[in-house]
Amino acid sequence: MLITMTITLVGVTGATPPTTSLPEQDRLTLLNFYKKRLPLVPLSEYSNGVYAIDKAGRENWIAIEEFPPYGPAIDEGVEMWDTPFKNGKGYKDCFTEGPGVAHRYPYWDRDKGMVITLAMDVNQCRKDNGEKPFKYNKGKITQILAYIAFSSRGMKTNVVVPKDDPRALEAYKMGRKFYYTKRGQLNYACSDCHMKNVGRYLRSEILSPAMGHTTGWPVYRSTWNNMGTLHRRFRGCTSQLRARPFKAQSEEYRNLEYFLTYMSNGLPMNGPSARK
Repeated sequence: MLITMTITLVGVTGATPPTTSLPEQDRLTLLNFYKKRLPLVPLSEYSNGVYAIDKAGRENWIAIEEFPPYGPAIDEGVEMWDTPFKNGKGYKDCFTEGPGVAHRYPYWDRDKGMVITLAMDVNQCRKDNGEKPFKYNKGKITQILAYIAFSSRGMKTNVVVPKDDPRALEAYKMGRKFYYTKRGQLNYACSDCHMKNVGRYLRSEILSPAMGHTTGWPVYRSTWNNMGTLHRRFRGCTSQLRARPFKAQSEEYRNLEYFLTYMSNGLPMNGPSARK
């Protein structure tokens, strides 16, 4: 059973990028920021998103988890995993180690020179076997991702930025830059909400910490009334800043996912999940 806790906010100004561009030093800097900002939150709790710091919301969330709204998506995902493609092959032939692989995504592909996400590999598997790729924001893609995420629960996030390929570090740095860059008519950066104002209210919602943001996807959001992917959420956040969103699986969002997921290294996977 998850532990309910009361959070005391400590006044710490922030939301500026770390002075280093080395991923592990960046992660430790972010971790130390939250240790000061939210001193009563254990590290493992960050996988629970806003419910690590929202007492009232946490109680409702625990109740919802008794009969989670993402359950049907997992069931559909199991069926999709077990059903062969028209050529007789299936996802099992692409993900030969089994479905519990979400903790290793996204990764740097040396040959393609780009960040590869789990959703991209799912669609690549489909295309390689003569199947039509899924759309990336919602729908069928969330069902197979839900099963893979469920199969990966408890595994520690383990994203690698290869030290011997400067292109990987550059992609990481671009994701990092995206996170700390102000944009849109509201002139806000991701870090303004999830670092500087973490734990405070934005309208009726408490702003969640950045650490752990990538561990629970795909997500059933009450405001969507259905399942959605991480990049769907990226697009929504960008639009809320009154900026033009990028396409799901764009280079910008893939690099952002690379950076954010590295910041969650060591945290347990707990997707799929339910959020407001």
